Amino acid sequence: MATDVAVPAPSAAASKWKRLTFDTEEDVAVSLAKYTAELSAKFVAERGAFTAVLSGGTLIETLRKLAEPPYLETVDWSKWHVFWVDERVVPKDHADSNYKLAYDGLLSKVPIPAGQVYAINDALSAEGAADDYETILRQLVKNGVLAMSAATGFPKFDVMLLGMGPDGHIASLFPGHPLVNEKQKWVAHITDSPKPPPERITFTFPVINSSAYVAMVVIGAGKAGAVQKALSDKKTSDLLPVEMAVLQDGEFTWFADQEAVSMVRN
Repeated sequence: MATDVAVPAPSAAASKWKRLTFDTEEDVAVSLAKYTAELSAKFVAERGAFTAVLSGGTLIETLRKLAEPPYLETVDWSKWHVFWVDERVVPKDHADSNYKLAYDGLLSKVPIPAGQVYAINDALSAEGAADDYETILRQLVKNGVLAMSAATGFPKFDVMLLGMGPDGHIASLFPGHPLVNEKQKWVAHITDSPKPPPERITFTFPVINSSAYVAMVVIGAGKAGAVQKALSDKKTSDLLPVEMAVLQDGEFTWFADQEAVSMVRN
């Protein structure tokens, strides 16, 4: 059971902003799979490719329905190109790797061509890995795989499937960290992450905010405080990173269970 709530956009720049609330995590997973599969079909039909950005954390578990019927058979996986909104600079087989998390939970179960799954080069330093990842993105723009936003001049991914930390961080963009103010780079590196491991790479807000679609998936009571602040119409100067995700020309949808929105007043 879903409750569809239209939420005022945090600024006039955002095209669409809405909240879907579900009774349980299982209901969120069912809806998220349908949403993602429909976007895949839309973009494959329009441009012959589908660029999907993943985060780490519990998101991958909530995407599990994509690896089941009917989507396993009906989605055109051959057109998918998969990226990460952030990654820990660790070997790909390390327990902290977002790539490993996604591979074990989803990518190993669906037939996406290996060459269209863009993991970081884990042999490089954090700075080197960030520069290398941005170089890959720029080449994909040249090749026509990755769209560019006419509004911002940054790459425009078809969908970003994101989670949020209890502190309101998204990607590896943490409250009060200077990287939340990065305006030029597509991909930045961080060596002092307040959450271990300390070395990571991350997409910047200009890239996140150029997306065509963003799904913000929040599950559980541990997220309720940050969700309450993010969805409040009383904005303060100390914005959480999730509040800085304001799409320039796209559609932002919250997928939440009842526990995650338990502190929100409708």
